[in-house]
Amino acid sequence: MSDKLTHIDESGRPHMVDVGAKEITHREATAEAWIRMSVQAYEAITEGRVHKGDVLRIAELAGIQGAKRTSDLIPLCHPLPIDAVEVRVTPESGAIRVVAIVSAHWRTGVEMEALCAVNAAALTVYDMTKAIDRSIVIDGVRLLKKMGGRSGSWTASGA
Repeated sequence: MSDKLTHIDESGRPHMVDVGAKEITHREATAEAWIRMSVQAYEAITEGRVHKGDVLRIAELAGIQGAKRTSDLIPLCHPLPIDAVEVRVTPESGAIRVVAIVSAHWRTGVEMEALCAVNAAALTVYDMTKAIDRSIVIDGVRLLKKMGGRSGSWTASGA
């Protein structure tokens, strides 16, 4: 791994990295986020009592949309042809866990797409349940693993 910032040129100006000469390869990334909330909000979600609808399924859709719109949100991200997005939003130990897996055959990785997916899903859970609990905390957002590209595979410790 290089310690050079790839999105900053020699004069300190931001630029979009030129990936035109890079080989098209299969890329995959997995990210996660956690949403912690009151017992009342957790039970409303898991028992299907949130008036706005099925929080978990709607959050999964939001996560897919977040992955698809990553380059619209992150200024120096390349738009890329995503092959697949899988988002799972599940109750676990009194919290909600979001996991996104994104894959593409392209010249650049899909880590940002996976991270955008989990954030969009987590924010949707918050939006749908904030009337029950405004102290909801989104945390633990991280890349769990990536595969493909010049730098190969990487897995987070403890993942």
